[in-house]
Amino acid sequence: MPRSDHPVLPLLAAVLAIGLLSWMDAFMKNASLAVGAYSALLLRAPLGFAVAFPAWRLSGGKWPARPALRIHLVRGVVVAVMGFLFFYGLTFLPLAQAIAISFVAPLIALFLAAVLLGEKIGRRVIIGALLGLVGVLVILAGKILRETMTGNAPLGIAAVLGSALLYAWNLVLQRQQALVAKPLEVVTFQSAISFLVLIWFAPFFLVWPDAGAWRDIGISTLLSYSGAMLLTWAYARAETQRLAPLEYTGFLWAVLFGWLFFGEAVSISTTAGAMLIVAGCWIATRGKPPEPEQTAL
Repeated sequence: MPRSDHPVLPLLAAVLAIGLLSWMDAFMKNASLAVGAYSALLLRAPLGFAVAFPAWRLSGGKWPARPALRIHLVRGVVVAVMGFLFFYGLTFLPLAQAIAISFVAPLIALFLAAVLLGEKIGRRVIIGALLGLVGVLVILAGKILRETMTGNAPLGIAAVLGSALLYAWNLVLQRQQALVAKPLEVVTFQSAISFLVLIWFAPFFLVWPDAGAWRDIGISTLLSYSGAMLLTWAYARAETQRLAPLEYTGFLWAVLFGWLFFGEAVSISTTAGAMLIVAGCWIATRGKPPEPEQTAL
């Protein structure tokens, strides 16, 4: 597929994908509260494979070459552990708080991209990412640091921070993967490998869901892989340093879905932090787009 040279379309696709994934988080939180994060994540994997595999084969999908397969394997393992930690933390934290904490990931990803992919980090990107991080700190000060850390909240924060570190690596792997594999291949192998990683713990942790939890898992599956395909498309057409700061818009989506699903109120500090996040994204993604690259998509 020819690469699109449109400077805006990859950015819009990434924002929409992040919205779909934030919506997915809300359904997965419901399922995780019902049967646990492990069971929800494990049972979602074969559903995703059942959706992606036939479409991949019908589109002419073939067994990937060794370099692509290696990236599939590494990212599949990373996504499995990352997903479990995030959804486990989500059972102890409000959706918007968990998303806010996870925003350390794009900043880490910018520097990982420089180390692992050789991307040049521009001053505008660094300023935008730091401004977004300041927005996150404002949110944390208003929504977490002033609250009493009771129950399992510290454990939830630790799990989300661990997930964020893996997510930063995932963003870089996503860029590498997008250059050697089409979106349907990516989601097919991601679901299969994640299932193979998680299934070993089923005898100890699997809880069979009821009809309501199955519904949430099924909807989250469609949202997850729709978002993953859009992100793969976007990362094949724009550098990590241009797309990673857009992860901050996930907080705006989380505020919306947290309010719709769980009745979470939006404080003044949340609003101020969100404005800083949006400003950071705008600064980081302005300017001349990078030169077109050769890609398999």
